Amino acid sequence: MFRWLKRRFRPVRREVSFDEVLVDAINIARVDADRLEGKREMPISKARLVGVGVVFLVVAVWFTYRLFVIQILEGDAFYARSVNNSLGQATIIAERGVILDRFGEALAWNDADVAKEHDFPVRAYTTRNGLGSVIGYVNAPRKDAKGVFYRTEYTGIAGIEESANATLSGINGTRYFEEDVQGEIIAQHTIAPAQAGGSVTLSLDAELTEVMHDIIASTTEMTGFRSGAAAIMDVHTGEIIALAGFPSYNPTVFADGTNREKIAELSNDARSPLMDKIIAGTYIPGSIVKPFVAYAALAEGVVTPETTIYSDGRLVVPNRYNPDNPTIFHDWKAHGSLNLVRAIAQSGDVYFYTVGGGTDEQRGLGITKFNTWMNTFGFGSPTGIALSGERAGVVPNPEWKQEIFGDEWRLGDTYNTSIGQYGWQVTPIQMLVAYAALANGGTKFTPTLYKDTQTPSTDLHLDENYLRVVRQGMREAVATDGGTVRGLDRKDVAIAGKSGTAELDRAKTKVHTWVAGFFPYEAPKYSFILFMENGPYKNQVGASWVMKEVMNWMVEHRPEYVGILPEGDAQ
Repeated sequence: MFRWLKRRFRPVRREVSFDEVLVDAINIARVDADRLEGKREMPISKARLVGVGVVFLVVAVWFTYRLFVIQILEGDAFYARSVNNSLGQATIIAERGVILDRFGEALAWNDADVAKEHDFPVRAYTTRNGLGSVIGYVNAPRKDAKGVFYRTEYTGIAGIEESANATLSGINGTRYFEEDVQGEIIAQHTIAPAQAGGSVTLSLDAELTEVMHDIIASTTEMTGFRSGAAAIMDVHTGEIIALAGFPSYNPTVFADGTNREKIAELSNDARSPLMDKIIAGTYIPGSIVKPFVAYAALAEGVVTPETTIYSDGRLVVPNRYNPDNPTIFHDWKAHGSLNLVRAIAQSGDVYFYTVGGGTDEQRGLGITKFNTWMNTFGFGSPTGIALSGERAGVVPNPEWKQEIFGDEWRLGDTYNTSIGQYGWQVTPIQMLVAYAALANGGTKFTPTLYKDTQTPSTDLHLDENYLRVVRQGMREAVATDGGTVRGLDRKDVAIAGKSGTAELDRAKTKVHTWVAGFFPYEAPKYSFILFMENGPYKNQVGASWVMKEVMNWMVEHRPEYVGILPEGDAQ
């Protein structure tokens, strides 16, 4: 066989004559090159044909095999991939509801212009001062490096954004889109449209809140206080119309999240700008607890409105173990004889030492009844306001002392507790609610930041006759000589109030100052609390001065709050 193939395909040799190779020069002119005359053609060899055929056969087999794999063996997988490459699903981020103040001013909304850059509604906030801790902020939707959302919801983190998150949150929608091979969207269809969240209207007056913040801020810078807070509440509904703390923050810083330096600065600030001081700050109250001690003493029959107690500037408690070394509890001045009304007005410490702890001559409440009444007014428990982070505070008692100090309770502890010192810790909002109960006849409301909403309330079953005596003492604190809140006395609106100074160290270098009360006196409408934290002891400008400035603004810009009717309505 091999020999046959060798003979079959061996080259054939034959002689080629000279004139077959060269064209006669004489005939060149007659050759028509366009008709391929004068060119010699050789047949393609069979070996070359076989080689080319084999190559084409191999390629055909390969393509047939790949077609079989793609169409038959892996057809479903490739089909799914082709569909996914051309069709996509995307989430439509729902708009979050708007937060409005009581007059309809937007405090938090969605910025449509910025939203175009982010493919979702971007949260925007008011630039008014002092509202950050009330409004709070959100964690916004986020995309990864490929542009795919890994967080598709807004989440309220603090303030109203957190407490009203269920109302403010919308329902995301869905859309499908078709892309061409370059990744350009050529068609899209909304399957489920996004549903915007609901809006909420607050009871807050944003402008008044900003004014309070700014007055507190300027006072701290002028006098050396570290921070401050204030609030005003409707005593008949529990609606808070102003709530401010200094320092505060702009919610945009956290909602945006890109300014790491500012976030770190706020987080590390010793003045705690991220804390809502009205609900989460606990402080020694000082003398602003005295109206509640006075009511308890009346209710328990410890004193009557006419009972007088003499103060020569100190209460001396004999030491039976060392008679030459008695314990002395100082008053801030020698008041002489005071009845209950004047004791509230002049803030007599000896009077309240006595009605709290008692002496040999005068029965006192004792720490058990004292605690019962303070708990009745809400001290030691959260108020229930719909903001996270509220703290309960502390009313000192023997169990508390044993737990904290491992020591037994002494009479001197009761004396100091009776004037708002020792282990007392209250939040400003607790005081706001308690003073509202004194003003409205004994109803303790759960405070609310939402306008025209029903809020829970508790009837404390207080005696109106005793309340009238306590309120009179607070009015005389403002309106009579010797009163401790004379700075709030004014002709256009009658205010009832009580001031407090809480000493922070034995050296008396630092104090908190407070003022609390209600207005108008004759027909109470609003209670107020104002607190200035950690200022110089000898400073002459404190909480009462700040509240006076707030009242000045309200009389001019919100006369309806203080009971001043427009001239046309005065008749």
